[in-house]
Amino acid sequence: MAKNKQMKKLFLLIFFFGITSTGFCQIKSRSFEEIDSLQQIQKRKIIVFIHTDWCQFCQRMKVTTFKNQEIIQKLNSEFYFIDLNAEEKRNIRFNNQIFKFQPTGTNVGVHELALQLGTNNNQIVYPVLCVMNEKNEIIFQYSNYLSPKDFKILLEKLEE
Repeated sequence: MAKNKQMKKLFLLIFFFGITSTGFCQIKSRSFEEIDSLQQIQKRKIIVFIHTDWCQFCQRMKVTTFKNQEIIQKLNSEFYFIDLNAEEKRNIRFNNQIFKFQPTGTNVGVHELALQLGTNNNQIVYPVLCVMNEKNEIIFQYSNYLSPKDFKILLEKLEE
């Protein structure tokens, strides 16, 4: 009887870890600082998701689009993904430059790198998807919510 209970526990443990390690994989988010060395190992396009904590559409993309298993798998295997909070306070080194947080008032502001990568027609509208090629040149920008279906179409086009 005790052996049977142990087998059940073992089975449940294996089952649980099997699900969490395969069925629910997460996006590997990279930092700007590691992109140069990653590009030396394998050249890939970079997708930067620029968002804020207060943006409803940003949060919706996080819980829909970026939880989609097909999207996660494609981002992890074909691209370098960077998650950038536009109100990040730390300095970020990228492309041989240092980008800093720019205060615009008391406890509010925007990061220079978010402005650099997310500004389109002299404004930044969240969320922003910025796609760069292997040379860190912007090849595509999109400011708006993208559903999982539309994001998959975008990824397919970027792979061509």
